[in-house]
Amino acid sequence: MTTPPPALLIAGHGTRDDAGAEAFRDFVRELGRRHPELPVAGGFIELSPPPLGDAVTDLVERGVRRFAAVPLMLVSAGHAKGDIPAALAREKERHPGISYTYGRPLGPHPSLLRVLERRLDEVLDGVDRAEVTVLLVGRGSTDPDANAEVCKAARLLWEGRGYGAVETAFVSLAAPDVPSGLERCARLGARRIVVLPYFLFTGILPDRVRRQTEEWAAAHPDVDVRSADVIGPEPELLDLVMERYAEAVKGDLRMNCDSCVYRIALPGFEDKVGMPQQPHFHPDDDGDHHHGHGHHHGHGHAHAH
Repeated sequence: MTTPPPALLIAGHGTRDDAGAEAFRDFVRELGRRHPELPVAGGFIELSPPPLGDAVTDLVERGVRRFAAVPLMLVSAGHAKGDIPAALAREKERHPGISYTYGRPLGPHPSLLRVLERRLDEVLDGVDRAEVTVLLVGRGSTDPDANAEVCKAARLLWEGRGYGAVETAFVSLAAPDVPSGLERCARLGARRIVVLPYFLFTGILPDRVRRQTEEWAAAHPDVDVRSADVIGPEPELLDLVMERYAEAVKGDLRMNCDSCVYRIALPGFEDKVGMPQQPHFHPDDDGDHHHGHGHHHGHGHAHAH
């Protein structure tokens, strides 16, 4: 008798933006349509329904006992490193008999870099790339390793594509912010700037990036400033999720631990070394718990010992 392949569980961050949350849910449904041989489910850590726990329960009710979880996130920050693994461990206690493997985040990956290049081409409209400075804007995190991944993506995007320059900025929790990033580009001599959001789907933060870009551009009419779109549910993204799924199933887990604040004493983050991780409770989760949030877009919440 052939053993069925493990199911696929997609773990998302969550957003207050209804369109962004629905884009995630549509993406999960499309994965299910493309791979009818697999049970597929997806849930969020916070802010949006369904919570990750409900997605696991859905799989269990469909007879699933083994699954591979893939974080639908571009960088490995607090959610991917701590909240999701802790939530999965909690679900294993809630559903005795299940087992799972955990995959790695998505980027930076050559296929996503190709999508970013396409997003730039859409707004450049034939402009010579050598005359263009790209400002790649990430979410921003209190985890320096996650911010460094955005800088790595920027460098890889610059290599071999002929752009004048690729700079980085962040929309929350990390410097430089979007206006400061644009100011840096201008001081370096840029007269054509494309702001490229390093986000999978639309949401509150990508909207904020566009709004801040428009405000800066209005105050600097001598600079040609354009806004590119988010990555979106492109075929490359669907294929990459399945690649991460296959890695997890095979046990090919290549997490970056060399600069992880939970393992290495980085300057200013020494107190995080060895910090135990707890589930990031979703507001729709069942159970008697209390979990406060100082903010919802970073990783500054406490992990109790």
